[in-house]
Amino acid sequence: MKWVTRSHVHVDRVACPWLITRFIDSEAEFIFVPRQDVARVVAECGAIPFDVPGCELGHHAGRCSFEAIIRKYELKDRALLRMAKVINAADTDQLDRDPLAPGLEAIAAGFSLRFPDDKENIQRQFPLYDALYTWCRMHVRRSR
Repeated sequence: MKWVTRSHVHVDRVACPWLITRFIDSEAEFIFVPRQDVARVVAECGAIPFDVPGCELGHHAGRCSFEAIIRKYELKDRALLRMAKVINAADTDQLDRDPLAPGLEAIAAGFSLRFPDDKENIQRQFPLYDALYTWCRMHVRRSR
């Protein structure tokens, strides 16, 4: 499937492709375009929009797009739910809501500066999200 979002990725627009690739669509193709071109891309190729204002897989009621995808696809993994707290806090500039959020925000900003090409940026960051997910798995096991 094709998925489309705004260009110039940051926390949520990296976390969502990671989530989609790892848990929903391992063959996903991601398209990054200026905000005003998302609707055109959806119409032309049927791509699924995410992290775009007004779309189903976007921000709603204080939840970020990562959380919208978890809800839509009914993912119940407790580690993903823990990870969602970090991503939400980092993505919504509520860094005090999770102790890991300021670090994720800083790392995301650094990756954006080093790798301005969105596809390269997400490829380079996926190992970071794999590591965060692994930590979250350990964390939820310990907190039982």
